[in-house]
Amino acid sequence: MRGKKGAPNTAVRTAEQPGQALNIDICFVPEQHAAQDRLPAVSGSSGRLIVERTHSPAEAPDWPGLVFAEAGLAYDEAMRQYAAATRERLVQRRDSKTPDLGMDSDWRRQWDSRAARYRVRQQRQQEDRAWQAAKAAWRNTRQTYQAGPRAVHRAQQATYQAAQQQWQTYRQQRQTTAQHRQQEDLAWHHRNRAGKAGGAATTEARTWIAILVVTDNCTRQCLGLPVFRSGAHLTSEEVVSALRTILPADLAFLISDQGVHFRSKAFAQLAQEADFIHVPVYRHRPESNGIAERFVLTLKDWLRSKSWQEVVGLEAWLAKFRPDYNDRPHQGLAISGLSPDEFARRIWLM
Repeated sequence: MRGKKGAPNTAVRTAEQPGQALNIDICFVPEQHAAQDRLPAVSGSSGRLIVERTHSPAEAPDWPGLVFAEAGLAYDEAMRQYAAATRERLVQRRDSKTPDLGMDSDWRRQWDSRAARYRVRQQRQQEDRAWQAAKAAWRNTRQTYQAGPRAVHRAQQATYQAAQQQWQTYRQQRQTTAQHRQQEDLAWHHRNRAGKAGGAATTEARTWIAILVVTDNCTRQCLGLPVFRSGAHLTSEEVVSALRTILPADLAFLISDQGVHFRSKAFAQLAQEADFIHVPVYRHRPESNGIAERFVLTLKDWLRSKSWQEVVGLEAWLAKFRPDYNDRPHQGLAISGLSPDEFARRIWLM
């Protein structure tokens, strides 16, 4: 039917043989973890880590729609409260960069600090222009005086000496201003670094470890879980080096997102040497790499109940997770209920 709304039904196809296609992804977990602590979602596709903001258990959820859950509240009154809470969305803001009054205090302090810093820089630019003008005027006065005859020197000597004394005083004031500016800059940078460190401490004061997830598109087997201590500073060369020891000999397709680790010259060279086609999925369509994405969720859910204080402890848990995962039933296979290992054994017999 033409004009019918709704998302199109996308056909789902998987590899026909083990080792034909792989799905890879990179996930990040903290270097230290306590059991039952939720592992936040962390994205590193852009080359820097973006950590999902986690709320403490004491923070109660709050949004306008909660008003409809209040027992005994009439519909019209609930709608009035909801409309009042969401009315600000109808206001057209002239400057989209101006923060709303409802933003958290940390964001507000950062914004006020940047606004104050901007005003200081504007004032400094005006002072610099005045200094350049005064400097050019003194240079012109000195050149004119020196270029004149001696008779003019004697007649204008007192005026020239007064102008020279005024320039020296102005120059000393300029030096004092420069020293004051330097102290202001040091103090501002110190406050800025302290604010960033404090914000990081309240949100996620952690050291992150990177894990390369490699899963078979056909059997869903986990072929490897290399761990990288470099974490947020993971390089494409490290990823390529780990993949060289994992990739099957008959690999034809390697599916990944468009993260910076997979769009480098080193990765392209690996694809050429190993003779496989790199298939980067569309941006903002993680479902196209759903096998790896779902594996990451399963892995983090399993790790949630585990504890470790260093990378060695994490590696020990991952070494246990991989055979357990490959040997337990999987609902996403063509033969539902089989484990990835059993499915791989049976498909080779077909």
